[in-house]
Amino acid sequence: MIKEALQYIVGLNEVKTMILEGRNFTDKKIYPVEEPIIVPLRISSLAGVVQYVKEIAQTEKGWLTDGDAPLVISIKDHCTVEICSSIVSAELNRQKLLLSEFTAPNFRFGEFYDAESFNIKMQSVFLDTEDKEIILKVVGNLKEESVRNVGDDGVSQSVNVKVGIATVAEVKVPNPVKLKPFRTFFEAGQPESLFVFRMREGGKCALFEADGGEWKEAAKQNIFDFLEYELAEEITGKQIVLMR
Repeated sequence: MIKEALQYIVGLNEVKTMILEGRNFTDKKIYPVEEPIIVPLRISSLAGVVQYVKEIAQTEKGWLTDGDAPLVISIKDHCTVEICSSIVSAELNRQKLLLSEFTAPNFRFGEFYDAESFNIKMQSVFLDTEDKEIILKVVGNLKEESVRNVGDDGVSQSVNVKVGIATVAEVKVPNPVKLKPFRTFFEAGQPESLFVFRMREGGKCALFEADGGEWKEAAKQNIFDFLEYELAEEITGKQIVLMR
């Protein structure tokens, strides 16, 4: 009795197939067995991407793909590069082999900093440009009461700054300014873009992005150019495909 009951219960789990009007059907929901997924390596530089490709290229069947299919290097955005297999699984999923993500130094665009904090941020997270030097001179020599007497025509501002031990002069702050903050992989070079520099009472300063995000496309192109140069041999040999 117990044996028959167990056989009946087991039989309930069996999947039965049938053909209705020329189509195949089952009486239960069935699920495909998923293929193993590789856990991608995680790095934070373009040099690591180049090293990974060149090391694998030196090993037999190192691409982890079928036949002579190349790897795909995809530049997802200004701070993310992926290496994937070019052969997809039955579920049409690519194997992601490596993920490189750049973490930019923190600078809050669109928010006001006090003069000292702003000065430190400008020196630590921006590459040197002519406009950066002008801003540093203005911010570094502000008189405490100067921003109460700001001249503002809606585009540029003028403030009183110290020009000697006891003298004060009025200077005009340029706007927009061209700056190069660290926002993408160091190896690719930082794209220059436009910012609006504003000051308000109390010596507070802020930068507002003013290029509509165009710098992101410039950064992706810089990444592409770097990888194209460093992996020229592998690209020519059709071992990899570089995409942006």
